[in-house]
Amino acid sequence: MIRLDAATVLLQWATGGLLFLWVTTRRREVGIGYGWLLRSVYAALAAGAVAAGQALQPVAVRDMCAALVAASALGALAVSIVRRKAGVAGERAREARVAARVGAPGAVSRDPDAPEFPPVLDLVAPAIGAVGLVAAGLAAGGNDVLAVVRTLVGAAFLGAVTDAMLLGHWYLVQPGLGRSPLDELTRWVAYVWPFEVAALLWPPGMVQVIGGSIDDGYNGVLGWFWLACAVSTIVLVVVTRLALRERAYSAVMAATGLLYLAILTAFGTDLVARAVLAGS
Repeated sequence: MIRLDAATVLLQWATGGLLFLWVTTRRREVGIGYGWLLRSVYAALAAGAVAAGQALQPVAVRDMCAALVAASALGALAVSIVRRKAGVAGERAREARVAARVGAPGAVSRDPDAPEFPPVLDLVAPAIGAVGLVAAGLAAGGNDVLAVVRTLVGAAFLGAVTDAMLLGHWYLVQPGLGRSPLDELTRWVAYVWPFEVAALLWPPGMVQVIGGSIDDGYNGVLGWFWLACAVSTIVLVVVTRLALRERAYSAVMAATGLLYLAILTAFGTDLVARAVLAGS
């Protein structure tokens, strides 16, 4: 079985997003503000998961883990703020280039001797979140293994596509950033997509909805809508990667626009299936 409830979806979103935040920031190329933004957003989503769980359908372990995810993300944010003077490699290189252009090579504001933010801190929150998601899957009933797999893979899928879209926007703040971080996230969306689709097709799943043995309440329309979302997502990811091969800076903005569409189709892929299969 799979269950559509706000608390689990919000915890999936926060857990997957924080996991792929670490994927992006572990090489210390993206500006520290990007980490501040995502930790704040996902901490808020995790807190929302706690509130939704308590108000609608409590699952004790899931809700406790959601609270710990929010606390861990805020803790990592606090450490990053305290150690902000160390900067990251990309920021230091950019500031050095700017300083050299204006003839003031010593005007770099970063302190190379300041303690750096340890990227491993960003793994604490998603590790805790994964425990909560396992509990949510087990609480859904039915085939426990299938429910847990769908919940965990869905978290990775939603987190990867959301972070890719947000990182695309970050290039407006950090235009000198190389394209490899964004290309890496789009590759991760492509890697996770087959597992997401396979988990949702596995019986009882969307195969039965499309075939008509599970009634979606709309004469099969939702089954075909789900299929269109799933196919559109991978097509958009492929086109995004092709756009990133273009040298013009506008290609990054084009890729971001495509990822806007991909996040809509990705959520359609996950949430439509959850809604249709909730009672099966």
